[in-house]
Amino acid sequence: MKLKFTPSLVNVFSSVSAIIVGLFVGFLILLVSNAAQAADGFWSILSGGFSNMKDLGQVLYFATPIIMTGLSVGFSSRTGLFNIGAAGQFIVGAYAAVLVGVKCDFLPGHLHWITALAAAMLAGALWGAIPGLFKALFNVNEVIACIMTNYVGMYLVNFLITKTIFDSLKNQSMRVANAANLPKMGMDAVFRDGYNVSSANSGIFIAILFAVLIYIILEKTSFGYELKACGFNREAARYAGVNEKRSIVLSMVIAGAMAGLGGALLYLAGSGKGITVVDVLATEGFNGIPVALLGLNNPLGIIFSGLLVAYLNVGGFNMQLYDFAPQVIEIIIAVIIYFSAFALLIRGFFNSLKKRRGEL
Repeated sequence: MKLKFTPSLVNVFSSVSAIIVGLFVGFLILLVSNAAQAADGFWSILSGGFSNMKDLGQVLYFATPIIMTGLSVGFSSRTGLFNIGAAGQFIVGAYAAVLVGVKCDFLPGHLHWITALAAAMLAGALWGAIPGLFKALFNVNEVIACIMTNYVGMYLVNFLITKTIFDSLKNQSMRVANAANLPKMGMDAVFRDGYNVSSANSGIFIAILFAVLIYIILEKTSFGYELKACGFNREAARYAGVNEKRSIVLSMVIAGAMAGLGGALLYLAGSGKGITVVDVLATEGFNGIPVALLGLNNPLGIIFSGLLVAYLNVGGFNMQLYDFAPQVIEIIIAVIIYFSAFALLIRGFFNSLKKRRGEL
């Protein structure tokens, strides 16, 4: 019986292969750095996220923003654009949310955090529109435009924080009002270890909701079909009556809104985390790239890849118990993340195999 390589089977196998290869390379790094405790350290990565309910809650907390930036990158990729500007859109959206959270304490109840989320999406959408307009009107490569807007966004937010909501003692943004934080929905009572409470909140449900929404837009609507058609072949889409320039701008606007919302979900979690005034781009924005890649740019797959990356990060924190330096943890996580590109090689191999067998 001839094995049938369906597209879904190839996609699943390629992603699983990327995870296995990445973990294997991570284990080799542990052996080189500290062979005596390599096995214990590696096991802490695999089991750390389930060591207690607090750590499991932290997995949900860390997964939330990278799911949103993964959706941002994945959505734009499905429409033929590479949104490497998620880091800038993320921090601009985060600033808008924190600004509303600090300054608009007159807003009642749930309206406060809802307004903050809306402000983050609007700010991220506007920041994403900039490279979209340059691409649509002047044919400027979106990668170049996004890189520039990343740094402009970072320095602009640093400047605005120092002028509006700066806490000089902590070198970060001021704490938002309690009403601006996302509802816990009882998750603080579930995801805890004694008196140690995790930062899990309703943000994870918001991220999942938007992932489903993006999936419906791409797969079930004519609007999503036009965006994808423009991504597959712009000349053919233009010939079929699709407004190419409009599709490019709207794609980047939606991608920016997703990244901006991710910034809000991170800083409105009630964890006490503020936007630090440093000249470093937001890592959550760049982590969205491998999350989207590992999820094969599928909104539903991005949910699981985001949870996986967050799980590995939380498990990696426990490696310090086995005399591994924090820098080793970062190297291992980075290797695992970047080996997600191996999924593309696996897909290419199976596609070439299918061509030889006449299945394409």
